[in-house]
Amino acid sequence: MDADLAGQRLDNFLMRQLKGVPKTHVYRIIRSGEVRINKGRAAADTRVEAGDVVRLPPVRTSQRAADKALAMEVLRDGASSSVGATAPEREFLFLLEDEQLLAVNKPAGVAVHGGSGVAFGVIEQLRMARPDEKFLELVHRLDRETSGILLVARKRMALKNLQEQFRERGTDKVYLALVRGQWPDKLKVLDKPLHKYLLPDGERRVRVVDAAHPDAMRAVSLVKVQRRLVLPEVGEASLLEVTIKTGRTHQIRVHLASEGHPILGDDKYGDFELNKRLSKADMLSRMFLHAWRLSFTHPATGKRVKLEAALPPELLQWVDHEQTL
Repeated sequence: MDADLAGQRLDNFLMRQLKGVPKTHVYRIIRSGEVRINKGRAAADTRVEAGDVVRLPPVRTSQRAADKALAMEVLRDGASSSVGATAPEREFLFLLEDEQLLAVNKPAGVAVHGGSGVAFGVIEQLRMARPDEKFLELVHRLDRETSGILLVARKRMALKNLQEQFRERGTDKVYLALVRGQWPDKLKVLDKPLHKYLLPDGERRVRVVDAAHPDAMRAVSLVKVQRRLVLPEVGEASLLEVTIKTGRTHQIRVHLASEGHPILGDDKYGDFELNKRLSKADMLSRMFLHAWRLSFTHPATGKRVKLEAALPPELLQWVDHEQTL
């Protein structure tokens, strides 16, 4: 494998190489063990390195996905598309921009990358907006429904350095979440193992399991009550600062819901009846989870960087016009 591609997760590497192959199929062949690195089985989060031999089974490209991939390549080359796709026109707010990285204030409802029925994500939009950039890669991920700070590396060295900081807990990540009910002051540490599973339709979900579960992944969240509120349609609610010490899929959403305090607007683990009322009344149409603060060591200067993304207007109105307990 080319040295310029080294350090990527296997799933990301395959999705960039197998243009036109559905994301679900890529994950299926990885889980089944059909993808081999140096003759051994590999997981989706395995890092591919220079010199690795990656072997794949025969894969079939769907015409629709192939057309989408072709359209994206044409658009990135600056030509007009002949297959009907159009580049999304969206401006992102940058909290930091230098030669090493970009810190994007991601809006809710925008995926970080394309796949699973999503034509374009943040990274594809950035690549199309910056066709002269030789390297743009996601450092980490945010759920599509989550807004806030997202890092994108502009250099291979920066990507490896920052991803190592995320793996070794060298970063501090604090989220703001608005939950139903009064969060107990004494409940400050959630150390609950999580397990990923699939619904019958193939959609991914996460649940809390016992530590003895064979597939349990340790997950630790620190919770601090910022404000206690009384809100229309909701009643008592709590605005929480949640610091994650592990970066598990849907970690905050599952941890808070498991304590009986789901995040408002969460369509996977939330209070569905309450969410329906809030949406019908045009009060809240998204999940109230926001990547608020992030600190890390700059990969080039070695200095500590502290970023903060203010709550977007559709969330800020909930904590600006309320009765505080």
